[in-house]
Amino acid sequence: QVQLVESGGGLVQAGGSLRLSCAASIKIWSFNAMAWYRQPPGKQRELVATITRGGSTNYADSVKGRFTISRDTAMNTVFLQMNTLKPEDTAVYYCNSQALFGDYWGQGTQVTVSS
Repeated sequence: QVQLVESGGGLVQAGGSLRLSCAASIKIWSFNAMAWYRQPPGKQRELVATITRGGSTNYADSVKGRFTISRDTAMNTVFLQMNTLKPEDTAVYYCNSQALFGDYWGQGTQVTVSS
């Protein structure tokens, strides 16, 4: 059983920063890709950022230049550094991992950005 444990969410003022962490129970080299999704209140879940096994990254246009996805392979952890936060970034953020043996999701962590 793969577990993804998220942390780092909370309340922040507009223009501030947060760093989300996603700790995996297995080596993250096992995954083809890991990603962060978010679901704003009353809206559908959307992809925020992706990092592949090879280290390539992809970002939603709405966060490009403000958010950075990275990883610490020794700690089996993926991060999402969020800078210059905006109220529209308010959402539940989910960690996701993808592999041939299955796709897995974290429990979600709330990020609230006040104006």
